[in-house]
Amino acid sequence: MGVPLRRRSGRSVYRESTPVAAVVGVVECAWTGLVGCRRPLRVFPDGCVDLVWDGTMLAAVTTVRGVLRHELPTAEWTAGLRLRCGVGGAVLGLPMTELGAGATPLRDLLPAGARRAEARLAECGAPGEARSVLESLVAERLRDVEVDGLSLAAARALRAPGARTDRVAAELGVSERGLRRHVRHDVGVGPKELQRVLRFHRFLTRLETVVRGGSSLADVAADVGYADQSHLGRECRRLSGVSPGALVRSWTGRNVPD
Repeated sequence: MGVPLRRRSGRSVYRESTPVAAVVGVVECAWTGLVGCRRPLRVFPDGCVDLVWDGTMLAAVTTVRGVLRHELPTAEWTAGLRLRCGVGGAVLGLPMTELGAGATPLRDLLPAGARRAEARLAECGAPGEARSVLESLVAERLRDVEVDGLSLAAARALRAPGARTDRVAAELGVSERGLRRHVRHDVGVGPKELQRVLRFHRFLTRLETVVRGGSSLADVAADVGYADQSHLGRECRRLSGVSPGALVRSWTGRNVPD
């Protein structure tokens, strides 16, 4: 699940931390959110799945097919784990193509484990306690499943600007059809679509340099692998619903041309 553009927005605060060693191979980060007030939030795609506790429900949240409009709850805090791109299918126990965009109650996917975790999470008084429960849930799950290393390796390779799916398949020792089958199962989209999502996520990680005046949109577009600024604009509208300049304006309030 892509993170909100700003780590602080009004009274809301978002923080990431390194997961425990037992799950670091499949968990990209642990995170906590101090909600502050109920409000809508745009969440941008990154190819990952988040396990999210919002105070009432434990859910698997995916946004790989586009921006998610998410309503922040009225809870004091939330906590989650971001699974690495390429492990969703194994950890959740189903092809990711069967999982709809947005939040799916984890009890619908892993009934016994999720219900035990929810009972423990309901007793947590602080985000750190909830994080430990979530890490234990994933560690227990890893004892029962085998993560597809090929999907993980493919996701890493497809992050590189200029990566080609045929070359990635050859480097991993599979056919392009085989690569597509693995990636669709563990991410929910094919390699070419995942590559577009990962490129857009690289752009989002560079957005702050534009906001602070360190780079132009044209420079960032070239650096992250777009053909030109117009190409960035088309992809940004497709995956976020707005233009690159609008994303900058939503952060700063100042006018930035597209």
